[in-house]
Amino acid sequence: MSTPYPFTAIVGQDDLRLGLLLNAVSPAVGGVLVRGEKGTAKSTAVRALAALMPEVAVVSGCRFSCDPVVPDPACPDGPHEAAAGVSRPARTVELPVGASEDRLVGALDIERALSEGVKAFEPGLLADAHRGILYVDEVNLLHDHLVDLLLDAAAMGASYVEREGVSVRHAARFLLVGTMNPEEGELRPQLLDRFGLTVEVAASRDTDQRVEVVRRRLAYDDDPAGFAGRWAQEEEALRERIAAARVLLPRVVLGDAVLRQIAATCAAFEVDGMRADIVMARTATALAAWAGRDEVTAEDVRQAALLALPHRRRRNPFDAPGLDEDKLDDTLRDAAGDEAGNGDDGDEPDPDGPGGGGGGGGVPPQDSGPDTPERGGDAGPEQGGDAPGPGRPSTSGGEQQPVRASEPFRTKMLSVPGLGEGAAGRRSRARTEHGRTTGARRPEGTLTKLHLAATVQAAAPHQRARGRSGRGLVVRRDDLRQATREGREGNLVLFVVDASGSMAARQRMSAVKGAVMSLLLDAYQRRDKVGLVTFRGREAEVVLPPTSSVDAAAARLESLPTGGRTPLAAGLLRAHDVLRVERLRDPSRRPLLVVVTDGRATGGPDPVALAARAGRLHAAEGTASVVVDCESGIVRLGLAAQLARDLGGTAVTLDELRADSIAGLVKDVQAAGRAA
Repeated sequence: MSTPYPFTAIVGQDDLRLGLLLNAVSPAVGGVLVRGEKGTAKSTAVRALAALMPEVAVVSGCRFSCDPVVPDPACPDGPHEAAAGVSRPARTVELPVGASEDRLVGALDIERALSEGVKAFEPGLLADAHRGILYVDEVNLLHDHLVDLLLDAAAMGASYVEREGVSVRHAARFLLVGTMNPEEGELRPQLLDRFGLTVEVAASRDTDQRVEVVRRRLAYDDDPAGFAGRWAQEEEALRERIAAARVLLPRVVLGDAVLRQIAATCAAFEVDGMRADIVMARTATALAAWAGRDEVTAEDVRQAALLALPHRRRRNPFDAPGLDEDKLDDTLRDAAGDEAGNGDDGDEPDPDGPGGGGGGGGVPPQDSGPDTPERGGDAGPEQGGDAPGPGRPSTSGGEQQPVRASEPFRTKMLSVPGLGEGAAGRRSRARTEHGRTTGARRPEGTLTKLHLAATVQAAAPHQRARGRSGRGLVVRRDDLRQATREGREGNLVLFVVDASGSMAARQRMSAVKGAVMSLLLDAYQRRDKVGLVTFRGREAEVVLPPTSSVDAAAARLESLPTGGRTPLAAGLLRAHDVLRVERLRDPSRRPLLVVVTDGRATGGPDPVALAARAGRLHAAEGTASVVVDCESGIVRLGLAAQLARDLGGTAVTLDELRADSIAGLVKDVQAAGRAA
């Protein structure tokens, strides 16, 4: 077994270390989500935490880590008699992004269940993680059906496996720790809310800290055991402090004044539900115990808010996470003022200080620098990110300043026709592991979803030849049938947006951006990959290569300038290049081309005919497409509709794109070769 990197040797990253330590002190806090760029010690810190966790006592031989004092009466390996048990280190179980459902929840031996009537069950990762840490790296890339299973287990503290009338249940209480790079996509709100705390991490910009990180890492790589030995004393001291804080935790007093501050803070930031209040209360209590105090202070509440609220105040995936600290300080001060007669004077937070004795105290001291510099939006060529007012928009060279998108709306469902086999999602029909059963087939590899009726039908003719004498059905492996299911897949939605001068009217471009933003929000909810190509002037540009980060596409769209000619053909050809590469990278993910334009084409010889040929190139390859017609005014040329015919797709106006419009019902994108 390899020697883990010592937790106390991690340089900087105070918020990350504090969030993990608070969960070690009080697992009831509910886990931690670590968000940040790659190469910031996220995984290293999580794996190092396991060495600091107290040992757990388990029933000897139990595969489900039952507590010997209070064994689980429903344990599949039980029933267990109360006994002393054996001690072992707490486990850190890693859930791979590509794990199967059977690997997560466990698997039943269907053949034995049918023929012998026994529950032969092989435990999964949820059983392994019971009373330990379940670590999900790149949790934002986890498949939806695995997320649902994970949420159910985290909420109920148990895992259920049910197949064809055979049911197994076992306890599954664990500390959930996830890491993610926001550039690769965001999490569903339901999963975000399950994490008690969230921390943002970034590489330090301080030269001395970066040097120290490299120095320590090289020393560890040269001699892991020797390096760990040099930090053994600090590790033991931290381990003892965690144990002492756990002992103190039940005696920590959470007064009414502090509870009022917690409630006022959650109300002020308009978080949904009551989980935030409960998590803040548990976190503030853990902070007090970690600092060696038996009473929660206002500074504990402040620190708890900074850890527990940022990921809960987001209203859509385009909102930047974070908390307005000035507003937080004002809220805490007002709540403390309401209780001034209860003897809470002096507990108010210092608005000039980012933390106090109850905040990051107790984290092994480090020479720290500005680890997390402020991140602002990229300023465009117009000097500043704020959208201009309704005045004159033009700048030198005919380029228009970026305008803000109008309010997003719920869009109609756009889907790719036919039956795909891509990654699980919520857009187009596909053959999936989950969904409604449509038939049966012989399994290829491991059987995952049994079709009971088809299996019995295959085995029935052979019962006499197989000498059946008892009640059980004599089943051979050749009799087993896999259920074929139909569900939904995620697609690659590639936006091709006209940013030319013909689209530059301020109100018009705001509406166009609002429509694309609405489609991006829809793509986020349906678990699509997205890409963004824009065209204006003399060329087209891949503003965002295909990615799962929908919020990155939204940020690029907001800063998009307009102006110049309309090289429509260049935009379509650049989109063709992008899709060609993506077909090689991910052949099972079907594309949906969304062209946002008024259909006009200018620049070069015969630009309209060239755009038509580029459109027919997409149609010849069967690319599903839709044209969002942005033409406005009394006189309409119908160029967007003609482009849609060239693409072999369909056209919708901005008004028809709205789900609540009366233009029609759900619009499926027509495939190439659609009958005239």
